[in-house]
Amino acid sequence: MGRTYFVEEAIGQYLSDLSTKFKPYVTGLLIGQCSTQRDYVIHAVRTPPKEEQKEDNIIPSKLASIDEEWITTHASQVSRMLPGGLLVLGVFIIATPELLKDSQNALRKLIFSVEKSLTKRRLWKPTEEEVSDRAALQICSATKKVVCRTYDVQDPKSSAKPADWKYQNALSASWLALDCTVNVNIHIPLLATSPNHDLEKNTKNGLNRWSKQIEDSVFLINGEVKDDGTELLEGQKKLRGNIQSSAHFSDVKVLTQLSRGSSHRSTATVQVCSGSINLKGAVKCRAYVHNNKPKVKEAVQALKRDIINTLSDRCEILFEDLIINEGPHKKNFQREYHVLPQRLFIPVVGSSVMLSDYKFGDEAAGEIQERFVEMLDQSVRAEDIHIAEEPNT
Repeated sequence: MGRTYFVEEAIGQYLSDLSTKFKPYVTGLLIGQCSTQRDYVIHAVRTPPKEEQKEDNIIPSKLASIDEEWITTHASQVSRMLPGGLLVLGVFIIATPELLKDSQNALRKLIFSVEKSLTKRRLWKPTEEEVSDRAALQICSATKKVVCRTYDVQDPKSSAKPADWKYQNALSASWLALDCTVNVNIHIPLLATSPNHDLEKNTKNGLNRWSKQIEDSVFLINGEVKDDGTELLEGQKKLRGNIQSSAHFSDVKVLTQLSRGSSHRSTATVQVCSGSINLKGAVKCRAYVHNNKPKVKEAVQALKRDIINTLSDRCEILFEDLIINEGPHKKNFQREYHVLPQRLFIPVVGSSVMLSDYKFGDEAAGEIQERFVEMLDQSVRAEDIHIAEEPNT
């Protein structure tokens, strides 16, 4: 039995518009959420054209010209803009009948390279029971016929399995949100033996250790510790078929464990250090979960991943910014302060879900709007940009 993808109805119109605009083919990403029973696709976004294609209006005519690296880079950028619970679920291609005949191999390659790139950046490990199927969607631009298949990205030899593609109206209009603010104070020693004082590598190692603390934390939802296996909405009253607004769990507290208890012996290590990195501030974290009897475990896992992702993504963005502005060879070992980019949220039309992004203090709203058009093919009004937090260092 193949998987079933429940798809936001507006995506059908979006894909149909792309099929008339872009010939002979267009590729893109599918964004949504996996669960054991069913998968949800709440957003689709085409691959942005490269600069030279924009200028010359060139559209490659052969599938061999699909730029795997460009699509993979786009997937990495988009994944930073997804709050907890959302991920890149697969890839699509809309093509003429002649090209579609050979497109399955190209899609398979893309799915595996996108997943490999996304996995490399993550500081968390997927669980054993997690869904590892990703979607390959083909649409014929002439007949509009839709064929959906899945590949298991944990198995390099995986072959295609058929999957159902079903449109549904207002699919994510009443998804549940979990919000929390996490106070971060991470001290990362820089070893004297560390070659070239590689700040990025040291920061990643420090974040790796911190992420394990987050994985082991206790999460209070509306002041209670809930059992993993219980339904998130257990005990909530339903109102005319919808959950009351209190189900927007804006009150989640994260309790990190201070010690492992007396049964665990710990040993201290003395290391010679030449400096340290301190990450300090309060970060705003958010996760979304489908409303089809979600379990507490799913919701907490999505929020944990958002906490870990949002900090590691910001550090990555900061290092990229420093390389652009200061060059990779700058070595200044004086005390320096850098402000990490702030998190902001943007609503998705017709959905309760908001997408995320990061801005530096001097970035104007226009730059954020441009980024959303380029990365997510979505226009955003300046008044819809919600900055969620104070600047952090």
